[in-house]
Amino acid sequence: MAGKKASKAASTDGVDAAPAGAKSGGVVGLALLAVGALATSFATVFFLTPSAPADATPVCAPGESPTVAESSIKPNQSYVELRDILVTIGSEPATRYIKLKIAIICDSGSTSAVTDAEPVLIDAFTNYLRSVELTDFENPGFYSHMRDQLGRRSQLVLGGGVSDGVLITEFLLR
Repeated sequence: MAGKKASKAASTDGVDAAPAGAKSGGVVGLALLAVGALATSFATVFFLTPSAPADATPVCAPGESPTVAESSIKPNQSYVELRDILVTIGSEPATRYIKLKIAIICDSGSTSAVTDAEPVLIDAFTNYLRSVELTDFENPGFYSHMRDQLGRRSQLVLGGGVSDGVLITEFLLR
């Protein structure tokens, strides 16, 4: 009985044991793998890097100064700051809201017209802001669009020659 168990153990060990010739390719295989990795990394760097431009021209010619952008601030420009605007966003219960502080850009002589029309301006801004969805605020390009829309509404309320645009001085979305 002991002989049968020994022969079974020998037969199962023979299946798991690898032949002696199978282990000799390990070093050669690693060497081939290293050469292949070296060749592909060289090819990647050599063939995929962009070539240098043939003739790189400087931004400004020698002795020439770059053009300076004009300032957007006019000499007789004033800023009239309006009261805070607080508007709920979305159709759900008042869980999200936006708080804005807006300044109207105008000429120095027309600041009184802006302060007189402040309730009408806030009404126009509030009506626009109530139509905005919460998903609009997730788009980064929306903020310049919102500023343009608020500027158009200020020009409609005040007239074309009074308002030069709006500045959003505070913005809070909760």
